[in-house]
Amino acid sequence: MNNNAFRVLITWAGLSVSAFALAHGDVTPQAVNTEGLEPLGKEWVDENPYREPYANHKLAVEIGTSAYTQNCARCHGLEAISGGIAPDLRYLDAGIEGDEWFKERVINGAVRDGAVYMPKMAEFISQEGLWAIRTYLESLKVEE
Repeated sequence: MNNNAFRVLITWAGLSVSAFALAHGDVTPQAVNTEGLEPLGKEWVDENPYREPYANHKLAVEIGTSAYTQNCARCHGLEAISGGIAPDLRYLDAGIEGDEWFKERVINGAVRDGAVYMPKMAEFISQEGLWAIRTYLESLKVEE
């Protein structure tokens, strides 16, 4: 292999690795309009307040769908179908068990060996927006 071919190969490999690295978690959180949902205040609730039989459940799913697509799909996959980068959120436990995991993860994010795998989304998106995302995810629930 001549020097120029080697340089092209190394450059291409570097660009490919850079593109892959940016695809994993390089997300600028987008604002979520939660107009029409019951305000929840600053203190986090323990259980998803927008789960059925909540009167505006359908609106919560709509808001959650948009919020998920803008803020979560890049890593967790369109319609929450993971491509392997991050957990497939269709398999989250239903009810309070899944709510506890969801709440912990959106508040604290995910860090392994000093690397941020998921930012602390609660620093960017309101509690209402995050529970709307959880409501959307519950609408996609897949039983194992």
